[in-house]
Amino acid sequence: MEKKKQSFLQSGPGVFLLASLCNILWGSAIPFINLGYRSFAVASGDTATQILFAGLRFTLAGIITIIIRSIMLGHLAVPKKGGAHRVLLLALTQTMLQYFLFYIGVARTEAVKSSIIQGLNSFVAILVACFVFRTERMTVRKMVGGLLGIAGILVVSLTGSGLSAKFSVGGEGALFLSMVAAATSSSLIKRFGREDDPMTLSGWQFMTGGLVMAIGGYLAGGRLRPVSPLAFPTLLYLALLSAVAYSIWAVLLSCNPVSRVAAYMVLQPIFGVLITMILTGGNSPVSPARIVIALALVSACIMLISSDREKG
Repeated sequence: MEKKKQSFLQSGPGVFLLASLCNILWGSAIPFINLGYRSFAVASGDTATQILFAGLRFTLAGIITIIIRSIMLGHLAVPKKGGAHRVLLLALTQTMLQYFLFYIGVARTEAVKSSIIQGLNSFVAILVACFVFRTERMTVRKMVGGLLGIAGILVVSLTGSGLSAKFSVGGEGALFLSMVAAATSSSLIKRFGREDDPMTLSGWQFMTGGLVMAIGGYLAGGRLRPVSPLAFPTLLYLALLSAVAYSIWAVLLSCNPVSRVAAYMVLQPIFGVLITMILTGGNSPVSPARIVIALALVSACIMLISSDREKG
């Protein structure tokens, strides 16, 4: 049974279905984060409250993940003996650093730029796996596939007015550093997933990192004041999104090369555009033709990287 389960997780259809689900969920994150900010009246310059909001989201996500995993196992899901350092390293890179920088950056960056930088995650994750952790080799397929993915993101993100030349350390700079932290966490969960249960690690690192962020944000003066009935449902959705998506992602990374899974991250900004269109009643500067072209480019990216013969 265990071999069948692992075989599905390593199969083409299995990786496609599960990785796509993760990126649909992540694609909805930015629209719902912005909705959460409005529902709690969080100002763009109120860093302390932004960190408190993120911290509560991830603390709740960790609790949900641990409860679900404990039910699946029939006992409390805890890391293996000596696994505390794994939880702390993942909490630092995947939750504290990545989302501390991400939440600050999103509030200070144009939506188009946010999507482009977010979509670069896949390529940076491959670069980090190949050149920093050296868990796999860079190949021509991976390089070309990554560039096609970036092209697809540009097609769906750029509007007629293009991009402004404005750059700020607290905006675009924070988002870029967030992307590097995310790429590092992908390689870490790949390594740690061979030694411990990936879903358990995800739950405990979310709760650990989330608590640190929530306490830090509160002590810095952050306060959440709901001004809409959507406030708490939005926070719960964001927590569930993280619990489900990152648990699945961690399991996929433990069974496959980082590049094979990370390739699907180029879908994230495209799903983000589509979800934004749904939430705004179809009001979007992106034409259907451009979405089709973007999907064709990112599909080519995924096919090239996924067909690479290297095993993880």
